[in-house]
Amino acid sequence: MQRLLSLLIAAAVVVALAASSGRASTATDRFASNDGTASVSANWSGYALQDVNAAGLQFTSVTGTWKVPVTTCTTGSRSSAAFWVGLGGSSDTATGLEQTGTGADCNGGTARYYAWYEILPAAAIEVPLKVKPGDQITTSVNVNGTTVLVQIKNRTRKTSFTKALQVAAPDLSSAEWIAEAPSACTASGRCTIVPLANFGTMTFTRAAAIASTHPGTITDPTWASDAISLVPQSSSGFFASRDAASTAGAKPGPISADGRSFPVSWLATVTP
Repeated sequence: MQRLLSLLIAAAVVVALAASSGRASTATDRFASNDGTASVSANWSGYALQDVNAAGLQFTSVTGTWKVPVTTCTTGSRSSAAFWVGLGGSSDTATGLEQTGTGADCNGGTARYYAWYEILPAAAIEVPLKVKPGDQITTSVNVNGTTVLVQIKNRTRKTSFTKALQVAAPDLSSAEWIAEAPSACTASGRCTIVPLANFGTMTFTRAAAIASTHPGTITDPTWASDAISLVPQSSSGFFASRDAASTAGAKPGPISADGRSFPVSWLATVTP
């Protein structure tokens, strides 16, 4: 049976391509694809775990590792890509999203790389870690009551960032490993999904999650995993709109036999 997920709270990396871009959190449409086994999003690509068996699962931990991919920029055009792990945000009833990862912004033909975390509805925060292509990054989000612990480790440079934040009601409805086209918002609140930067192919590894004290991988039968393809589309109203000239998207590849890794590939043109 096809599922309709009408609301997807999106990650938004608040590191402006220009001082006036004002990036902030947005929402976007997400809907089931024609085969009923995967979903399509205007800005997410990867895998999300959800409790589809009404077992009352609460996801309290997620982790993943990846090498920062080289991002190819086009002179004269703006684009961006973010890679992260997170909790919450992918269901109809999602009330927030706790996430952390790395990103690359293209402006003027040169990519700028950085690390960040975000607790919606607050803005994303860039963290003081040096990030370059080829660096091996491990990130995690762990929740204990109202304490959200985000951690980013640059294993290549042997540096790390850890921060504990108090969140009144963390969203524990899902866990994700995502490549994203972030959004740019004006001071008036109008948001546009930035064209997805060409990151080639990146691979999430060492993926693991915990839900209601049960640890497992992406393919653990305790929960359901949803493959999400990023397909550019236009939205209106509350949802973020997308640059009509952008056709770039991304699709996740198959999950490894051990359930702990999968690739995500940038595509110049993508369809559901």
